[in-house]
Amino acid sequence: MAEINEQLLRSIIKEVLQEMDSHTEEKVTFHSNPPANTENNWFSPIGKAQTGVSRDEVVIAVAPAFAESQTQSIVGVPHKEILKQVIAGIEEEGLKARVVKVYRSSDVAFVSVEGDNLSGSGVCVGLQSKGTAIIHQKDLQPLTNLELFPQAPLLTPETYRAIGKNAAKYAKGESPNPVPMMNDQMARPKYQALSALLHIKETKYVVVGKPAEEIAVSI
Repeated sequence: MAEINEQLLRSIIKEVLQEMDSHTEEKVTFHSNPPANTENNWFSPIGKAQTGVSRDEVVIAVAPAFAESQTQSIVGVPHKEILKQVIAGIEEEGLKARVVKVYRSSDVAFVSVEGDNLSGSGVCVGLQSKGTAIIHQKDLQPLTNLELFPQAPLLTPETYRAIGKNAAKYAKGESPNPVPMMNDQMARPKYQALSALLHIKETKYVVVGKPAEEIAVSI
């Protein structure tokens, strides 16, 4: 497993502290327009996301900072690779993937709830920018899920592909075996501080009341 980059951690802490000092009067103000990342032209918003009508689609709902202010998971898996693998897993099961970006929350459970309400099949894969993932189904409570993958440091490209496959199987009415996960008791204490800081950075880009956007991806 990749070691935490100490320099990266220090830079994130410094950035967060500077922002807290310079924006103390804006504690509840969020960015309405996150800065575009011109290097990520593979990921393009194309308008307000519409509710799907096709039962053979699975929505992939990503959090506000995904592929823009953040471009990789907590252990350095590029967001482009994450989406490539989830989409491939869905398509291997004969279904279609549709990507939306959710702005109303940075919590992976609530991101997925908005996504599954847009999904024609009612099934959604939710993704936080740090890599945390969930498979959720319409009409389930936010904290009730089909499968949850809370330890982002343990998620590999192969895991994301398996998540996509299982999401598609649920959408087809099947009951797949849960995606197998590694167990590392040191992952939580090892990455807890960085995880918290990345979540703070993502929450900056929450826009209360803003509807999800449809995303065109070229991968």
